[in-house]
Amino acid sequence: MSTTSLVLKQDGLGRVRTPVTRREALLAEFARSGLSGARFATLAGVNYQTFMGWVHKQNRRSGRTVSAQRPPRFVEVEAAPAPEPTLPLIIELAAGITLQLHHASQVPLAGELLRNLAHPC
Repeated sequence: MSTTSLVLKQDGLGRVRTPVTRREALLAEFARSGLSGARFATLAGVNYQTFMGWVHKQNRRSGRTVSAQRPPRFVEVEAAPAPEPTLPLIIELAAGITLQLHHASQVPLAGELLRNLAHPC
């Protein structure tokens, strides 16, 4: 998100009027962010209900869903066992989450965590 200052106009009730170009830029950035709508709205300085109204309106117009909440995509990888463990297996997820597996016994637990992230309760 840009750190430049922007003067926004208000309507007669004191509500901030966001220019269409800024709104579209925020929606595009949200789609790339990997953040929840609430977190993104907070960081962007926009009321959450207002922001989600923009998201829903854009979804209706485009016929597709604009959301940063996507299930993770996985690729199966096979690695030859190392004679002695040297480095951890590092799995990087969205929003800066990193898993480090230091022993093969941690793989089932990591798999369960990733399945739960893909299909939350």
